Amino acid sequence: MASRRTDSFDGFGYRGRDDPQHHWVSTPPDIPGSRNLHPGARTPLYDEPQAEQGGPGAGYEVQDRPGVPPGEQLNRFAGFGIGLVSLFTENVLAHPCIVFRRQCQVNYHARCYHLTPFSTVFVMYSISKAQGMKSLWKGMGSTFIVHGITLCAEGIISEVTPLPRELPHSWSYKQLAGHLLLRGLTAVVALPFYCASLVETVQSEIVRDESSSGLLDCIHEGLTRLLGVGAPHSRRLLPLSCLLLPVALHAILRYAISVSVQQVALWLHQRGRKRPLDPSDPLDTHFPELVARWAGSLVADVMLFPMETVLHRLSLQGTRTIIDATDGAVATGNGGSPLVLPVNTQYDGFSDCLHAIRRKEGGAGFYRGFGALLMQYTVHGALLAAARTLLRVLLLDAKTA
Repeated sequence: MASRRTDSFDGFGYRGRDDPQHHWVSTPPDIPGSRNLHPGARTPLYDEPQAEQGGPGAGYEVQDRPGVPPGEQLNRFAGFGIGLVSLFTENVLAHPCIVFRRQCQVNYHARCYHLTPFSTVFVMYSISKAQGMKSLWKGMGSTFIVHGITLCAEGIISEVTPLPRELPHSWSYKQLAGHLLLRGLTAVVALPFYCASLVETVQSEIVRDESSSGLLDCIHEGLTRLLGVGAPHSRRLLPLSCLLLPVALHAILRYAISVSVQQVALWLHQRGRKRPLDPSDPLDTHFPELVARWAGSLVADVMLFPMETVLHRLSLQGTRTIIDATDGAVATGNGGSPLVLPVNTQYDGFSDCLHAIRRKEGGAGFYRGFGALLMQYTVHGALLAAARTLLRVLLLDAKTA
């Protein structure tokens, strides 16, 4: 029988919202015509008579089961709608900001670092005007493929190894270490496909061949780089073994920072509440977790932005990728299209790239495209606030009706 998960995020694990002791909720749902068994109880046979009034089997007939209250229906609908808005914003609406941020990170030629969102908007508008709106959403299909590969790898590794995929409320340091190790191994498995997705994301639409590009090119290119077969790359292409440790460390740090900030944000929200939690109120049920997740992702991306810049440059090196000019320059003999630039870096590894950026570009060189990151989370936060305001209005209308 499927179990019901009415849980909320609690740092490294989940805790039951309906359980005052914050234990795992494993009680099966109340299905009409059935009953939940408790310790010492047994499943009634079909030929057993119905229990008397007040007996242990009373009250479980189909016709006596009450329907779902309207308040709970509204709560479920609101939770689905809010989650859908957050998912759409995070993965679809914010994708142009991700595209431009990655282009800025790997474009060491650019004079403008785009540290604020204001210059970012102008250049993104120029690129979309010259190449079309689809240039801002390029590589979005491959990012979903990488997400799917990551989830599959995480599930398979957790099944064949003792590494826990989720942590209980009372976790030990051994379980925590295994859980973080699982995150690192998952990032390592998805690395070749992430590199292929990165190329699709930053590659200019001017040089893209639509006839030879497909949705599954990310998988093909990832396997090509993993096995070292297929189309030849430049000699400057770094082997994946040089990226395994930095990529695993980045994934572990991002997860640990994000979850820690979420836990602190939820604790501050609960401490600052002036009234008790109302489980029937969608505003109390869903928004604190979404806002905590938004804050955790923001802090983690800001803190690890320099490391992400280094990893993107190393992943793209030697792939013969041509990107758009992020300075907003316009070519005179190219029909008004933005200039394109090849990525010709020659880093020997993570430490060499780190020192080269600091020496040639300064400390601000690690934060190229930081304005696009700020714009991404600003749009996400604004839509969450708009959804909260709209839901509050709908709840007031429902109460006054």
